[in-house]
Amino acid sequence: MPSCYPAPNIDVIPKKHLRHFFIKNINSQKELTMLSTSMSTCRRRFHLCKISISSVALHKHNDYDKNLQNTKGAFASAPDEPDIDAFLPRTNMNLVTSINQTLFRILEKNSSAILFGQDIAFGGVFRCTTNLQSKFGKNRVFNTPLNETGIIGMAVGYASTGSLAIAEIQFADYVFPAFDQIKNEASMFRYRSGNQWDCGKMIVRMPYGAVGHGGHYHSQSPEAFFTHIPGIIVVVPRGPIQAKGLLLSASISNDPVVFFEPKALYRSKIDDVPDEDYYIPIGKAEIMNEGTDVTVVGWGRQLQVLEKACELAQKNHGISCELIDLRTLAPWDVDTIEASVRKTGKLLVSHESPVTGGVGGEIACAVQERCFLSLEAPIARVCGYDMPFPLIKEKEYLPDEWKNLEAIKSLMEFSK
Repeated sequence: MPSCYPAPNIDVIPKKHLRHFFIKNINSQKELTMLSTSMSTCRRRFHLCKISISSVALHKHNDYDKNLQNTKGAFASAPDEPDIDAFLPRTNMNLVTSINQTLFRILEKNSSAILFGQDIAFGGVFRCTTNLQSKFGKNRVFNTPLNETGIIGMAVGYASTGSLAIAEIQFADYVFPAFDQIKNEASMFRYRSGNQWDCGKMIVRMPYGAVGHGGHYHSQSPEAFFTHIPGIIVVVPRGPIQAKGLLLSASISNDPVVFFEPKALYRSKIDDVPDEDYYIPIGKAEIMNEGTDVTVVGWGRQLQVLEKACELAQKNHGISCELIDLRTLAPWDVDTIEASVRKTGKLLVSHESPVTGGVGGEIACAVQERCFLSLEAPIARVCGYDMPFPLIKEKEYLPDEWKNLEAIKSLMEFSK
């Protein structure tokens, strides 16, 4: 079991999950004795719920194997796309409130779920977790030390019992000390055990992106690093409606989810969010606006920029843009993008993170492999520059609507 620093009392782990984690490969009395000693140590050190070794052994060949047979990947039973317009009643709220209320619903519905991170007990820097500890108690919602490696290490360990761990990294810029836990532990847990164990019930939430005054260490968009990790799902909502549906889907995923939240939109993006629960399918893009001339792809906060660029293109130049929100970056919905590009013959991808090694490069490569004979112009990327995020030159750095409008016009000009 991956190491994790001591946590508060976590008696909430169901006994069935605890036994499922340990007992698959017990082949001798010696191994049984060693396991009993190890479990006694774990109970004393981490205050785990008591469970006898005889109880564990009795379930070796029935309860565990039955559970294992039902193990599926995240998309084996992916929900259908919900008809958001059909959901009533709805409540007007910003992104912070949507995330807060969705976390409340997850903790309410799943008694094994715990939520932890730096300063989250009083609501966190952005107040996304306000009042959750008072509702669910200190054993389920609690602060951690400023230790990203420890936060994610604990999430991996807790999720490996079959329970839901929701970890918060205060800023995405500071996730890198925990990268080893995500890359070498969380992503490989299922594979290295031959699908005997996994830590799929795990969500890592973190605010990302430019905010106007964040400078080098509070403005980064590191999503591309995580899309290169097989076994990790990467999700980026663009607003309150998408945040609720995607976060609920992440809570029932059988694979670890890295959930990026565009902090610039926490209070500025407001939607009428359905009160009822709904699940937006992971791995499925959304066509926000249909068009015929240029396919425009983005995610998260950048969709706000691209909406403006597409409106300007239509209003001032008569260019019809098909705007697509990727929503999930890993695995991404190549089929939807391919179908759109075959129709328009042109593609623009835009993101805040540096252009080299960005997700846009992967999209461009896949599209040219699938749609080469349909392309009428070279694929365009409008992204951040290959440099540390600048404070005083933030406006010049960002791929704003004017840069994207020029790229759209250039694609049209080339195809004439």
